[in-house]
Amino acid sequence: MKGYWISLYKKIENQENLKKYAETVTPIIKSYGGIPLVRGGKYKVYEGDSFSRTVVWEFPSYEKAIECHDSNEYQAGWDLAKKTTIRHMQVIEGFSTE
Repeated sequence: MKGYWISLYKKIENQENLKKYAETVTPIIKSYGGIPLVRGGKYKVYEGDSFSRTVVWEFPSYEKAIECHDSNEYQAGWDLAKKTTIRHMQVIEGFSTE
């Protein structure tokens, strides 16, 4: 099954830090087979909390998604924004009805 990163941003205190993070980690995530599905954009909240930004990446497998997240390269990139960003981030295995 495919794996997904789902990040819901609650607070971004420094847009420049977030930009540096994104520029740094995008090629790293892609090197693990990550494909961006959602990155910001228009949204409408129907229920629950409102998040200022939502990001979803698809990976070839759940294991590859975990491997990418836990890599030294990705963690070094996240260090650029983690002190000025509050997010809910999870890695989840995909699902199919087929």
